[in-house]
Amino acid sequence: MSISIIIVNYKVKDLLDKTLSSLFEFNKNIELDVIVVDNDSNDGSEDMVKNKYPQVRYVQSGGNLGFAKANNIGYKLAKYDHILLLNPDTEFIEPDSLKKLIEIFDSCENIGAIACKLLNSDGSLQASCRTFPTLSSQIFVLLKLHNFFPRLIPSIKKYYMLDFDYNSEKKVDQVMGAFLLTNKKIIEKVGGLLDEDYWLLFEEVDLCTRIKKHGFDIIFTPITSIRHHKGESFKQEKILKNQKTFNNSLLMYFKKHKNELQVLILKFFIVINWFIVRLVMVAAKLKILPKKKKYL
Repeated sequence: MSISIIIVNYKVKDLLDKTLSSLFEFNKNIELDVIVVDNDSNDGSEDMVKNKYPQVRYVQSGGNLGFAKANNIGYKLAKYDHILLLNPDTEFIEPDSLKKLIEIFDSCENIGAIACKLLNSDGSLQASCRTFPTLSSQIFVLLKLHNFFPRLIPSIKKYYMLDFDYNSEKKVDQVMGAFLLTNKKIIEKVGGLLDEDYWLLFEEVDLCTRIKKHGFDIIFTPITSIRHHKGESFKQEKILKNQKTFNNSLLMYFKKHKNELQVLILKFFIVINWFIVRLVMVAAKLKILPKKKKYL
């Protein structure tokens, strides 16, 4: 049993070290082909990997090319059929996680991708499954109303799958790109790995959408768990940059998978969103903004 693992690194040397250490510690009964693609980190990550993990192939992308392009660079170098997209802020905590997932993946020809349970740094459950974006759900997201009463908005409740049982194996629309296992056969059938028109965000949603459109299933399974040290801080200096990235990627997704009317309506609410974001920044300066965001 074998798998190629693609990790895109950007200035997270210490987290990458934990990822690689746990990867080799907990997955000894499988042949691992690990490829780290560096997006211009310049933080000592390359030296650390070469000194501590000589079996890992470390590739410089040539600049900060974004998540999709960097993953595609790694994919072109992959030796094995099974492919895992893995974030550098993840940590394996159970033996044979990859072996268990590959066994499920290979048990059914109709599985296009599979993901396991993700846990926060404190061991609590991290919601990692969603339905596909709809115009209704994304309007409420752009208006920031999902942060206040998500369970009272049907489209938001459905989108975030707030009643989803993470203790049972199920077919889902999309899983988080922090940990997504598929294979080359599926990737080639759906038109490639990640669409490089996305800089960051929604590239894994796009991949899952293409997988489902081609008639394959996406499976969530609790058979094993990994930690995902996902950042929760909502930093003032990054509000505009993060929102612009989100809006551009969301619009790209709608242009690709929705009709022209929905794209036009979404553009209108993106304009409104920018006014809301500026109000949020004022609220942050006045220290009346919550320190944590429960949802994106």
